[in-house]
Amino acid sequence: MSMSDAQREGAAAASLVARAKAGDARAFEELVRRYRHRIVALALHLTGSASEAEDIAQDVFLSAFRALDSFEGRSEFFTWVYRMAVNRSLNKRRDKARRGEEPLDDPRVELAVEIDAAGDPRRAAELRRTYARLLRGLDSLPPEMRTTVVLVSLQGMSHGEVAVVQRCSEGTIAWRMHEARRRLHEMMAPDRVTRRRAGLSAHLEDLLLEVGLPVPEPN
Repeated sequence: MSMSDAQREGAAAASLVARAKAGDARAFEELVRRYRHRIVALALHLTGSASEAEDIAQDVFLSAFRALDSFEGRSEFFTWVYRMAVNRSLNKRRDKARRGEEPLDDPRVELAVEIDAAGDPRRAAELRRTYARLLRGLDSLPPEMRTTVVLVSLQGMSHGEVAVVQRCSEGTIAWRMHEARRRLHEMMAPDRVTRRRAGLSAHLEDLLLEVGLPVPEPN
């Protein structure tokens, strides 16, 4: 029986972990190369801060390296580091909320607009409003539900993988996604339009599809 892409990725990561445990520094560097971008993106969507996302990724991989000998492989390496990234991101978000800190500019919005606006100022302004409204809705979800949406819709993980990361059942993940779609759809409904959906950035395409929100087409 041939292996799926996920199985091949898991087997490759397990091999790299074994080599890293045996003292192969390059093997751990390869693990960082494979997963760092996704960890940064995850932390960015959960914290709303590019600098904090970078710090969290660095901290996660440093912690993983230091604790590698205690990693027994009962879950996959990516599940282990994702869980660390989720916990650190939610803690950082809670700390900022307690201090009453709000970012002046959301880097998630600016990144998506930079990709999608193609240098058109009018399109950039309209997209900025659309994305800002969507992300405010995302951020208003309860932390565990918001994390589920980010992992499923923005990170492309299966319900089974997310259930392992969040230590709950697949049924719970399915319910959270259903409820998140309902809430986001209601939040976005006043701004819905009837145009076809245009090409979107990888960061927001799946999430916009989840709530059925089209965006302005390129001029």
